[in-house]
Amino acid sequence: MRHSSFNRRKIFNDPVYGFITIGHPLLFDLIEHPWFQRLRRIRQLGMTDMVYPGALHTRFQHSIGAMHLMNQAISALRLKGTSISDQEALNTAIAILLHDIGHGPFSHALENSIIENIDHEMLSGLYMEKLNESFGGQLEGAISIFNNSCSRKFFHQLVSSQLDMDRLDYLKRDSFYTGVSEGVVNAERIIKMLHVVDDLMVVEEKGIYSIEKFIIARRLMYWQVYLHKTVLAAENMLISILRRAKELSRNGKKLFATPVLGYFLNKHIGENEMMHDPEVIRQFSLLDDFDIYTAVKSWSMDSDPILSRLCRMLIERQLFGTELQIEAFHEDSLNRIKEKICKNYGITREEVSYFLITDSTENHAYHPQSDKINIHYKSGEVLDIASASDQLNITVLHKTHTKHFLCCPKEFMDCL
Repeated sequence: MRHSSFNRRKIFNDPVYGFITIGHPLLFDLIEHPWFQRLRRIRQLGMTDMVYPGALHTRFQHSIGAMHLMNQAISALRLKGTSISDQEALNTAIAILLHDIGHGPFSHALENSIIENIDHEMLSGLYMEKLNESFGGQLEGAISIFNNSCSRKFFHQLVSSQLDMDRLDYLKRDSFYTGVSEGVVNAERIIKMLHVVDDLMVVEEKGIYSIEKFIIARRLMYWQVYLHKTVLAAENMLISILRRAKELSRNGKKLFATPVLGYFLNKHIGENEMMHDPEVIRQFSLLDDFDIYTAVKSWSMDSDPILSRLCRMLIERQLFGTELQIEAFHEDSLNRIKEKICKNYGITREEVSYFLITDSTENHAYHPQSDKINIHYKSGEVLDIASASDQLNITVLHKTHTKHFLCCPKEFMDCL
């Protein structure tokens, strides 16, 4: 371990929290690792800067911020008498620090485009296992917390639940960088209200209003930022670009690409390859936003009219129009748009899917079927927030809101 004298404190100056201290050499070594440094080159919010120009922050910043909140949470719980050893505190900090290390380029936007049928949580677990080998087994405790196999369940709740340090940081950070004030949450107060009862995380009764605000903020941020219709358009255009590039490349067309992007364009890679082929893991750990955007700039001048048109539209922010509605779109409307796109762009019906995208998206601020946010009363009673709250309608809390969306070039939107 090269940091034998860790008496020089390692500090990040974070615009959201101020100074963040890295309190252990193992944490610093993990942050310095190339796999973690790659997160500096992965945008937290994908293509959201197309709508909110300030949204250029990274997974690196978010991971450091979530670790900072975790350290605060551990300190708050210790003050209330919860016994947490230094090793357990370190394990929990590592688990939250590495919780997003498996994210690929543009975060969620391309989650199933580069590697099929494997999400970033599974990839993060895989990378933690590989790092554990490199660091001589020092990540065993962190992995058990991340995988929820740790006997003390509240540690996993702090890392992954409906009230975890991940969500507290991304709401506050995303609100800060987008300028959307509806997402502001008082993370510090919520953390001070946390307690452990029967080895599970609860919130003290006097923190109920902060939790209500947290749930409302999350709902608002989803419709206003994460699922904003223009963000949906930009990200689906990027997905279409990568899909077209893969199709062309696998049919023998020579496309410009960085070596690592070229590796993924020419191969069908899924869960089995990612989990068992060390070369796939190595290549993915080199891939970031810059590989994608460099290719998009080059492809905007490619001879393929579909690929070049999509890339030019994205680069010049000539984004698709988006329509959202409660019901699925009628087949007659879709056929009218398809016919007009085929005629105007000179493409086949099979190629229309690059320019006409239909799907649905969901938003639920609170999902008690997966896990609950429990309120602890002075009497000892513990109630789910949906039952305890006198401000929030229980049906609003529980209901999943689904919206169907359609994206296509704006000149064809009048066919709806």
